[in-house]
Amino acid sequence: MAMVVMRDGEVADKAVQGLRRQDAAEPARAGDVWHIGSNGKAFTATLIAKLVEQQTLSWETPLSTLLPDLTAQMRPEYRTVTLLQLLTHRGGLEHDSSDWKLFEALYTDSRSLPEQRMAYIARALQEPPAVRPGARPSYSNSGFIIAAAIAERATGSSYEDLLRLYVFDPLGMKSAQFGVTHGDKPLGHRDGKPVLASSSGQPQFAPPDGQQGNPLFYAPAGNMYLTMDDWAAYCLDQMKGANGQGKLLKTESYRLIQSPQGKSGMALGWAFQDSMRGHVGPVLMHTGSDGTWFAIATLFPQTQSGVLIVANAGKSMGGEKAVMKAFKAVRPTVSPLRASGLSD
Repeated sequence: MAMVVMRDGEVADKAVQGLRRQDAAEPARAGDVWHIGSNGKAFTATLIAKLVEQQTLSWETPLSTLLPDLTAQMRPEYRTVTLLQLLTHRGGLEHDSSDWKLFEALYTDSRSLPEQRMAYIARALQEPPAVRPGARPSYSNSGFIIAAAIAERATGSSYEDLLRLYVFDPLGMKSAQFGVTHGDKPLGHRDGKPVLASSSGQPQFAPPDGQQGNPLFYAPAGNMYLTMDDWAAYCLDQMKGANGQGKLLKTESYRLIQSPQGKSGMALGWAFQDSMRGHVGPVLMHTGSDGTWFAIATLFPQTQSGVLIVANAGKSMGGEKAVMKAFKAVRPTVSPLRASGLSD
């Protein structure tokens, strides 16, 4: 496991403990990389916000305009869905495409990642909505993959290259990569075994009840790994940005992506809460897991404090339970209670 605690706009404490992989004796170290799962969704939202600032994209343009060649085959319910709705889980889409054969094929697909994403979203947009688009939120990885495919269409660059250009490089995040960890890096674990991947980060395929990580095309929904310091650099910029001191976006863009939209309670790539068990808010929070890791990010922008925790073990091995226990233990040291006498 690894943890970073941030207070008053800077890293205050760090800790790492355990092994890189269960079947070897190599200890995890402070400079190791960790897979953060769906915590990567906030990165995707930041990228889209940058392209909106540049007027390459618009928050309110409907999918029928953004993806004109798919309009005829997509279900009518999706044609008026906007980027803002996709990134707040209000596009009505299912969690993932139900076409498991397509998903399986993408583990070994030789096409470019933008081409793979287009194949995936073309299928996802033909499937019935989980809920009425624009209504209550329905958590969807597909929505973020669609947003990334739109960005690729608009710029002619891959999502991965765009994220490096507009997010990683400006913040000096040199460790950030996509896919599943491999080699001598800490490995994810499931059911007592380390998960193996190719040198490109493509995991070995396993059926739905034994998932061994997501294929590379999945990055916009959360499929990246990085050091805890680099993850903290991004999160610190998010908190500073809301106070007019961010490096990546204009202040109004930070405030938009960190604000709940409609009645959803969802910000863009973040879950939003006014407070957390009596602690001063607002609170931005997200968890992430590909079934072989578990990670949590919790930020308190008003005090520019927060905590990041990750374990290289999935739920089947107690990774989620361990992370949440650690989070509960450290939370009182990160954000003050609203008033004395309140119980945590």
